[in-house]
Amino acid sequence: MTERDVVRFEVEDGIGIITVDNPPVNALGAGVSDGIVAAVDRGVADPAVRAMVLIGAGRSFIAGADIRRFGTKRETPARRSYDALEGSTKPVVAAIHGYALGGGLENALCCSWRIAVPAAKVGLPEVLIGIIPGGGGTQRLPRLIGPQPALEMITTGRHVPAPEAKALGIVDELVEGDLRGAAIAFAKGIADKPLRRIGGMPPAAAEAGIFEAARKAIARKARNQKAPYNAIAAVEAATRLPFAEGIAEEKRLFGELENSDEARALRYAFFAEREVAKLPHLPKDIPTPEIRSVAVVGAGTMGGGIAMSCADAGLPVKLLDASAETLARGLARIRDNYAVSVKRGSLDQAAMDRRLSLIEPVEGYEAIAECDAVIEAVFEQLDVKQGVFRELDRVMKPGALLFSNTSAIDIDKIAGATQRPEAVAGTHFFAPANVMKLFEVVEGTKTAPATMAAAMKLGRAIGKISAYAGNCDGFVANRSRIPFTMEQNLMVEEGALPEQIDRVMVEFGYPMGPFAVNDLSGLDVSYQTRRRRLAEDPNYRMLPIPDRLVEMGRKGQKAGAGWYRYDPGDRTPHPDPEVRRIIKEVAAEKGIAQREFSDEEVLQRLLLGSLNEACKMIEEGKALRASDIDVMWLSGFGFPRYRGGLMFWADGIGAQAVYNQVAAWHQRYGARWAPAPLLRQVAEQGGQFRELKAPQLR
Repeated sequence: MTERDVVRFEVEDGIGIITVDNPPVNALGAGVSDGIVAAVDRGVADPAVRAMVLIGAGRSFIAGADIRRFGTKRETPARRSYDALEGSTKPVVAAIHGYALGGGLENALCCSWRIAVPAAKVGLPEVLIGIIPGGGGTQRLPRLIGPQPALEMITTGRHVPAPEAKALGIVDELVEGDLRGAAIAFAKGIADKPLRRIGGMPPAAAEAGIFEAARKAIARKARNQKAPYNAIAAVEAATRLPFAEGIAEEKRLFGELENSDEARALRYAFFAEREVAKLPHLPKDIPTPEIRSVAVVGAGTMGGGIAMSCADAGLPVKLLDASAETLARGLARIRDNYAVSVKRGSLDQAAMDRRLSLIEPVEGYEAIAECDAVIEAVFEQLDVKQGVFRELDRVMKPGALLFSNTSAIDIDKIAGATQRPEAVAGTHFFAPANVMKLFEVVEGTKTAPATMAAAMKLGRAIGKISAYAGNCDGFVANRSRIPFTMEQNLMVEEGALPEQIDRVMVEFGYPMGPFAVNDLSGLDVSYQTRRRRLAEDPNYRMLPIPDRLVEMGRKGQKAGAGWYRYDPGDRTPHPDPEVRRIIKEVAAEKGIAQREFSDEEVLQRLLLGSLNEACKMIEEGKALRASDIDVMWLSGFGFPRYRGGLMFWADGIGAQAVYNQVAAWHQRYGARWAPAPLLRQVAEQGGQFRELKAPQLR
């Protein structure tokens, strides 16, 4: 695109209209900043222009910078759009709809006035990609609204709704209806008023101690990350330095981050989450069935969470369970969960009531027959699920989509219980279903392309990240996680303690260690999965220590004991001497010698086995892209986002070094560490794991 294409200038009734038109979201890509500068200069030079309006075409104002340009060699022009807007001798009104994020909000802050439609959102989310605002946002926002709210916005990166932005003072006026017309009228009204320039304001006044308090507040969440701390330093500069010096300090702090490992990983994660939505092997422009109503079969913890996810997105849900008692308990749990959100202030009572009204408890399969889609969320046993799908096949209307929230069971076996296997797919939610973002869509042998497309679309509609998985035991996410789980348990057999392994992973960046997560999820869930796999494969390697814990009644937090001990009403895990005794007892029974482990060995034993398995799945075509696996680990397993994901992280070690370590453990531990052929190939060719793709995409 040329500059004329992406920025237009026209004059209407004495008001210059600067329109940014750079689809799809008006990112500040090549030519946009220069186009704004040229348009402002035209308006300033035109005696017929009294004031100007900066507005976005299409669905947004300016949704931020073009992220693809970060980390690349690019020249900084002598005058940027920020300089031209704030330096204009005629007032400029920013007219905001959709999103004004990052550089979009920074441009708006350089305008004399800001108006917005109520549905608009503003923010400075740069910290989420490992950098800080680089267009003066850290200096202008604190001067405009004060350092405390500016700190909160910049360190969290959250999107602020326009009404809140109006209350904070970011937006001067909210307007309904025709934004362009309202902006022209507003510009006429302020054309003769004195110019307002945030850059001309003195340093923001700050209360004593707020910056140290901010550093303490983010310490746990920002572990191993630099961007949030640089953001605080930049805002602090806005309280003690003249504007020009503050801008120079912002530029210096930005420069420290742009090419950091943290920023590269976060940019990679950003693009990976957009790539994961694409299924190139499906026909283009395929007609996708509309899902306007959903039924959920099973009112347990998962079913209730799924119902909440749908209701949160405005979808009416019919909730069915074979047990009236379970149904009542499930509804009570849903109500309690919403009530907690209201108490915390993250949801108001009216929204809670509205969402609850969308969840309708029903009795009998006939009550859900007219729903567009049904999600089965019953106990993880094949015969139980097949029984449900026989009933669904009997009652559901023609064209209804039949989805299973299975975490590992063969979708083809479930679909085989129906006369419409083309309408069946897996829709694997992760616990807690109303919180976790990952939505794994599993394609069976006979799943129709339209069914897959509809399932992927449903996930996105309810705020999830939809990711493709081929049909195999554990699908992609859980199958890739099996070596991790196996190694964490085998290391315990060999002498590592659960608290050491958990500490290593928390220091790596996980919010919780794997054994604490096991206790939270319930040890009996994986216990049942292991027993199922043993029934299918007599040579399946069982895990005697967690098995013994479950058989002793130590099922995790819900039982007050699992890998750790829990005090009544407290979820804090306490190391338990009884667990150490069981570990030593089982190791002695099995003749397993125990030893000490370095933290590095713990980390690599957990992650490299999963990387090796990921290579197998990509070669089999069960996973489409290495980046898809990274998204699954980020969104489903709490892998630290600033490390990019499993495959991206391994590239930091290097393919040859990874292969050498896996091969060494193959010699030491046997077949489970046999290097995948694709792993060997990447090492031999000096390639990168993050670039791997399934055969059908090559």
